[in-house]
Amino acid sequence: MRCEICGKSIEGRPLRTKIDGSVMEVCENCSKFGRILKTPPKPKRTLVKKPKPKSRNIQQRRRDEPIEELIEDYNIIIRQKREVKGWSREDLGSKINEKVSVINRLESGKMVPDIKLAKKLENILKITLIEKFDDIDLESFKKSSSNGPTLGDIVKIKKK
Repeated sequence: MRCEICGKSIEGRPLRTKIDGSVMEVCENCSKFGRILKTPPKPKRTLVKKPKPKSRNIQQRRRDEPIEELIEDYNIIIRQKREVKGWSREDLGSKINEKVSVINRLESGKMVPDIKLAKKLENILKITLIEKFDDIDLESFKKSSSNGPTLGDIVKIKKK
């Protein structure tokens, strides 16, 4: 090993020295130009567990599992059912352990509830907010038309 300043051959271990902001391995003579750093202890070998590879698509589900979807006018249904029961927004919030601001945003349509919150509302208000749809078999559509399925073949048209 050679000194990084003078180039002399170093016998033994070189000294790690910080000179003008740079860390260099130098001989004992050249180490006086800077501050000698302590040699770091050898790192201990530790066994690092590799994280399990995540599935390609987290939302990937079985073909026979239904899709849960929130109905369109959830906010009106929530407000109407709450008023029929004679509850204030504060009452409903306390019954499902949610803040009044959450109830306000739900009823105004500014917030879309997640499935967990929608199920809480369904249970307490005895309403249906979540629709379940089965997977659509695209293969049957492909066979029925030569150009493949169209959007009209796939979309379920809601009747008002």
